[in-house]
Amino acid sequence: QVQLVESGGGLVQAGGSLRLSCAASGRTFSRYAMGWFRQAPGKEREFVGSIHWSPGSTYYSDAVKGRFTISRDNAKNRVYLQMNNLKPEDTAVYYCASGEYGSDASGYDYWGQGTPVTVSS
Repeated sequence: QVQLVESGGGLVQAGGSLRLSCAASGRTFSRYAMGWFRQAPGKEREFVGSIHWSPGSTYYSDAVKGRFTISRDNAKNRVYLQMNNLKPEDTAVYYCASGEYGSDASGYDYWGQGTPVTVSS
């Protein structure tokens, strides 16, 4: 059974930083891309970034490019989302997902339950 569990969310002031973590189990983690998505209240889920199974290949949405960084540790079956210079508009529930590299949510076949991030102004 594949499981993805996010952690690290919380409340932070604008300009601050948070590091989200996603622990994966139940599949050969290193063979799949990992993605981060987010869903703000009243809005649709949107792509944040993705990291290929081959370390070093990453892809980000324009909204977070230059502020967020995705990394992965295949030995620990974990993927991370380092979020810097956070803005109130980054407030959302953040989800990690496992599947195909890219921004299309339909390419990811397993999802975590999400971790909430609130950025106060």
